[in-house]
Amino acid sequence: MSESSGAMTNLGQMTKEEPRLFSPGATLPFILVTALFLFWGIPSNMNDILIKQFMKSFEITRFKAGLIQSAYYMGYFLLSMPAALIMRKYSYKTGLVIGLLLYSTGTFLFWPAAVVRQYGFFLFALFVIASGAAFLETGANPFIAVLGDPRTSERRLNFSQAFNPLGAVGGVLVGTVFIFSGIELTPAEIETMRAAGKHGAYLQRETMRVVTPYLVIGTIMFAWALLVMRTKFPKVAEEAHEGADRAKGRFADLLHHRHFVLGVVAQFLYVGAQVGTWSYYIQYIQDYTGRPEKVAGYFLTGTLVAFGVGRFSATYLMKYYPPGRLMGAYSVANVALVAVAVLFPGGMGVWAIFLTSFFMSLMFPTIFALGIKGLGPATKLGGSLMVMSIIGGAVFPPIEGLIFSATHSMAAAISILILCYAFIAYYGFAGSKYNLPATAN
Repeated sequence: MSESSGAMTNLGQMTKEEPRLFSPGATLPFILVTALFLFWGIPSNMNDILIKQFMKSFEITRFKAGLIQSAYYMGYFLLSMPAALIMRKYSYKTGLVIGLLLYSTGTFLFWPAAVVRQYGFFLFALFVIASGAAFLETGANPFIAVLGDPRTSERRLNFSQAFNPLGAVGGVLVGTVFIFSGIELTPAEIETMRAAGKHGAYLQRETMRVVTPYLVIGTIMFAWALLVMRTKFPKVAEEAHEGADRAKGRFADLLHHRHFVLGVVAQFLYVGAQVGTWSYYIQYIQDYTGRPEKVAGYFLTGTLVAFGVGRFSATYLMKYYPPGRLMGAYSVANVALVAVAVLFPGGMGVWAIFLTSFFMSLMFPTIFALGIKGLGPATKLGGSLMVMSIIGGAVFPPIEGLIFSATHSMAAAISILILCYAFIAYYGFAGSKYNLPATAN
């Protein structure tokens, strides 16, 4: 067999050469889908800006502001399963197009929400955006994971996921520059403006600042949906055999995969830790250092840059270290860093939290790839449950808000993140181990 014909052999065939990162002939779909990882990183991290902005423009508590994350991640929880079922019936491509259109629709809803200045309307718009993002994550993660040799699934998914922090950094930077006005009124200034009848206009201006960035993002998402629609996607091995094996891809089968069940728990805790860290990082900085909102916003941008560096470097390190073991070591590092932030709030704590982003960077894609490994025709269903576990992002910020309300300490509020990283360390070292079924031997 010639070298050129050997490159076209079945994707599952094992060779002595180092396997390709993704399948031959799938370059354009790989690029288009990898870009989605960047796109859904934008709104999820702009939520961290919205929490601070809406606390000001709607004059709400940290607990109520934390409902931003609850509304957003509830969209993931409720739409991930329908997304999986639609993609199971049709294709990954169909689900991705639906996701982009929902995402775009949600961003456009920010305009009427700002005009009527209704906090609940904004929460609904965020729910719609997240519903679209749920379709994107439910489809993109397993599509990338199975788009090539199983031996490179963790590396491939970490590579694509490495673009997610670019969206996160871009979202926070855009929010810091274009949403934050830098105007933070003292209680005395607020009373003066109220007496002059100008406070309502000020709150309306602050609310309207969120509109333009979201309209621009929505336009880009709509254009990308059209591009994906016009691109021919390869039928991955899972879809090629799905018709004959569909009956085997049942939810009950997933419960027999211990590494998958523990992976769902680990993913729930990871997303809770990630969102719980970034949602209140600005508040932590302001509480313990007194820095203004724009400076705190730039710190948040910086920690997301560290997140991106960590993900790209982890992709490289996985060539030499087992993904699970590397994730376990990173999780132990974060247990120590969060402990420092709790025990030594202030400058040291700010930098400790800053560094946690570097070490959490590999966790989502690694947990995802390890969890769905070996699920076969149940991969889409398993992937949807993995994405549903993102509901952890809806649970932890309000809990932190309640802890803050009870203790008036942001350091005490983030202490619950230590438990999250401890479990992820266990999953990385032991819980993620996967053995082929006996029938495969």
